[in-house]
Amino acid sequence: MELNGVEIEDTYCEAFGGFFARILITAKNEKWARIAAQVTTGYGTSTIHCDAEAAIDVMVPADKTPDKRPGVIVMFFIQDKKQVGTILMNRLGQCVLTCPTTACFDALKGSLEPEKEFEAKIGANLRYFGDKYEEKLEGVYPFEAWKIPVMDGEFIIQSIAKAGKGIAGGNFLIISKDQDSGLEAAEKAIEAIKDLENVIAPFPGGIARSGSKVGSQYSFLGASTNDPLCPTLKSKIENSLLKEGDECVYEIILDGATEDVIKKAMKLGIEAAVKVPGVRRISAGNYGGKLGKFQYKLHDLGLS
Repeated sequence: MELNGVEIEDTYCEAFGGFFARILITAKNEKWARIAAQVTTGYGTSTIHCDAEAAIDVMVPADKTPDKRPGVIVMFFIQDKKQVGTILMNRLGQCVLTCPTTACFDALKGSLEPEKEFEAKIGANLRYFGDKYEEKLEGVYPFEAWKIPVMDGEFIIQSIAKAGKGIAGGNFLIISKDQDSGLEAAEKAIEAIKDLENVIAPFPGGIARSGSKVGSQYSFLGASTNDPLCPTLKSKIENSLLKEGDECVYEIILDGATEDVIKKAMKLGIEAAVKVPGVRRISAGNYGGKLGKFQYKLHDLGLS
């Protein structure tokens, strides 16, 4: 199959389940909402070592937020259900509570299994930072919230956030003739999905250059560089997946609330990437079905 003259390999990406929360951060202006979101989602690229895969989902205009101020929605994907509340508390407490002018609200909007959604205490626990000066907000919002005295006024935070089951690890690979064309194509792919709700690309700028495989020649590592996709190793290993002229590979990794949004993000990203000259092939990462139960075939995405 070809799209805009670029080969779309007959393969699939392999993803797995994970628990996630979706949080709205508002602030005096978009600048401070974005700063809070960027700090809160930092060190959130891969659950191989990070406590969560985290990134900005979408920006929200002031007329669409509970406190009528500009906001940004962030998503956190966490492997251990028991850790969801603790990780949210740590990140929101250290990075949103501390940021000038911010407030914090639940923003869950759909999940893979709505009947299995659960609650995590955010404001209900962070309120104790108020040292008994905190107050419950009555009649302001259609949900329970707390105001905590801080040095620039008050920090408002919803008492409870919902969490759900989603999908982590959706992906596609952009294989190009050089780094410049590959990076441009990856940037175009991320730009194409940036306004799509309920999905994030958690790696830096949404792009991963250090794809990994399960296992390592070092016994103490559970994951290591994906050597079959490293251009500098083509002539040094027998299992290279790269062809003559393939000199750069970037991976777009996607975490989403539902299967539909993962597939839509893959479709939009691939259709944008193949428009860039120098892109040779589009592929996807999988582990032969051994890693996750969610498999999305590139040829079944409805690419056009």
